[in-house]
Amino acid sequence: MLSTQALRAHLLASRLAGDVATSRETSLRSYRAFVARDPRVTIGLDPQWSWSVRDVIALMADRCGVSADPEQVTGADVIDPERTLGRLTAFAERLGAVAARGGAVLFGTGHPHRLLGFYADLADALSAAGCSVLTPAQGRCVDITTRFGVRTYRLEYVRGVARLREAGAGGPGAHSHSPLPVRVALGAAADAGGQLPDLVVGDHGWVCGAGQLGIEAIGLADTDDPALFVGEAEGRVSVAVPLDDAVRADHYRPLTRYVLNRACLSQ
Repeated sequence: MLSTQALRAHLLASRLAGDVATSRETSLRSYRAFVARDPRVTIGLDPQWSWSVRDVIALMADRCGVSADPEQVTGADVIDPERTLGRLTAFAERLGAVAARGGAVLFGTGHPHRLLGFYADLADALSAAGCSVLTPAQGRCVDITTRFGVRTYRLEYVRGVARLREAGAGGPGAHSHSPLPVRVALGAAADAGGQLPDLVVGDHGWVCGAGQLGIEAIGLADTDDPALFVGEAEGRVSVAVPLDDAVRADHYRPLTRYVLNRACLSQ
């Protein structure tokens, strides 16, 4: 069993927390864009409250541990590992709760090159515990506006985890913040009269898009992803775990063991 102390050391050594790769400049740019209601940053969330840049900085300082000083505009961002550990425990509790009732879960990621394995291991454990791991809209096309124009992607599931892949492209899949994939998946399930998820697990638009539609959602978020933390503060995201979402894929494996153990899902 991985102890809390050992995981804390791993978070710092791998830079999942502590001094992370995301720069203060990048985070502040995202906060300003969020306040301006830029859909590339709100990623499916329609904020209910009126947020200023200072409000968002204060929230991110509280939820992540970044500097609360609006005058600090350069340098590396910081995530408090204690906040990461606390929200990982809450994340595990939500997984344990849905497993206990044999609920339905939808997994999706906009970071397949980094996080697909993390989610897939959770999906395997929930499936073994008797949960339904849903795969609606398999193979469905999703048109997403990017800085390069409108791109058409295909929604695919790997070990129960949804990802986007551009037509003809190889590799693990596309990086995306869009809420459109979760909307397509949920719409397909509803249209087919199929089961809707009791819980959506993922990142970016998968979490915010589901939470905005009233479905319980939990996920991982970096310091430049304020929408998940705003959604948590406003009550539409159940758990947002602060960590760097773009380190090496193998660095997330200890998090998997920690979460599964605390969710009583270890095999």
